[in-house]
Amino acid sequence: MPNQDQLDHIASGHGFIAALDQSGGSTPKALRLYGVEESEYANDDEMFALIHQMRTRIVQAPAFSGNEVLGAILFEMTMDRTIGEKPAARTLWEDNGVVPFLKVDKGLMDEHDGVQLMKQIDGVDETLGRAVDAGMFGTKMRSVINAANADGIAAIVAQQFEIGAQIAAHGLVPIIEPEVNIKIADKAAAEDILSAELTKHLDAWDNSVPVMLKLTLPETAGHYQPCVDHDAVLQVVALSGGYDRTEANRRLSENAGVIASFSRALTEGLSAQQSDEEFNATLAGTIASIYKASISG
Repeated sequence: MPNQDQLDHIASGHGFIAALDQSGGSTPKALRLYGVEESEYANDDEMFALIHQMRTRIVQAPAFSGNEVLGAILFEMTMDRTIGEKPAARTLWEDNGVVPFLKVDKGLMDEHDGVQLMKQIDGVDETLGRAVDAGMFGTKMRSVINAANADGIAAIVAQQFEIGAQIAAHGLVPIIEPEVNIKIADKAAAEDILSAELTKHLDAWDNSVPVMLKLTLPETAGHYQPCVDHDAVLQVVALSGGYDRTEANRRLSENAGVIASFSRALTEGLSAQQSDEEFNATLAGTIASIYKASISG
């Protein structure tokens, strides 16, 4: 079973979840936005060391506390590293009061039926066991919807819930993340299909086993309210999905009961070149704005 104190903290909904889980494919872009060019590292080891420095700087900032940040999603390499004197998950919970989650997916398959399913997650049970040992509360896994294709969306949701059940069997809380691409012309239609598929699977889920959803901010405010209100759902969180922070916060504030789980919108404006004072002030302002949007519903 999940840690009860952590479960209560996430259930409170007074805050948001920070997404600090950039992986191999997204790390170069994240570093560029942070002011670190690809010429500044020679290989993957150096690249991941630099992104870990960025994440450490965020976690150690005064504003990054459980008062406003309920949880943080980590990349697997971050779970295996230390932040300060402790393993990352312990630092988050013991020092910051922030609940740790682990990204477990291994990237996306090529598009079929308008969607990108997750690649096979080799060794998932071993990874989940390590996550439990490291003190993780839950996991997250992402797939992507690129068209309002009923067959494709049904396949994505089925895959997410199948692996979600495997995750829950280890006593971890799965975050189901079928992202709808914000750039597609039929986004609203895709969200209609997705909502119906999510409801179908939630109705078949054991309500005593908590599950979370991470969803793209919808075109229609309150579109996912049935998911928010479902007895099986611990929290519905929203990804920024490429919206800038101002637009992401605006959309978030229109969806009652949904809290943020932002990545790019969280790190927007942060730079490796900033002094600690500038960095901490920028992050504090960002956290305050996302927190306000998360609780405004």
